[in-house]
Amino acid sequence: MLRWPTAATPTMNTATARTRRWTYADYCRIPPDRNRHEIVDGRHFVNPAPSPGHQSTTGLLYFELVRLVEKTGKGRVFIAPIDVHLAPGTVVQPDIVVLRRKNASLVGATKITGVPDLLIEVLSPSNRDYDRRIKLGRYERAGVREFWLVDPGARTVEQFVRRRLGYGEPHRTGDAVTLHVMRTVTIDLAEVW
Repeated sequence: MLRWPTAATPTMNTATARTRRWTYADYCRIPPDRNRHEIVDGRHFVNPAPSPGHQSTTGLLYFELVRLVEKTGKGRVFIAPIDVHLAPGTVVQPDIVVLRRKNASLVGATKITGVPDLLIEVLSPSNRDYDRRIKLGRYERAGVREFWLVDPGARTVEQFVRRRLGYGEPHRTGDAVTLHVMRTVTIDLAEVW
């Protein structure tokens, strides 16, 4: 029997971690609650609902991306909760997902399947280590071309860009950030903070 823990910080489901690997079918059987559930490399993680500050930053950034990417026909933009079935045994819910127009076929009826062009995680005190270590590493291994860690407290964006051997050193900015996957799109971060 599967058990779903509740926690104040991202927590691995240790009840099943040693005995089995989670699948997408297991993920689909999780009962609705106010937590965000993710599976990374077959391990189940539970995250608390985001804080109002986190949601405000996420919403403003999403608005700017919709305005500059989706409304101009360059691609699609999604905000959490949305399932991204990144690989077998890995289903994540990034805060924001951006797909270039040519990758719109990744969008299915119930989830995005495959590797999006840009994934964005907005840091909170409860998810900082999880997003920075576990999700960053998984996104890099999956081949996500661009990944942002947005820190509302520090008012910075760390932009990771995939190179031949993985992500190099991140570009860190607090003023404006140009999408690597869409070089004609620049977000003025004054609109976000």
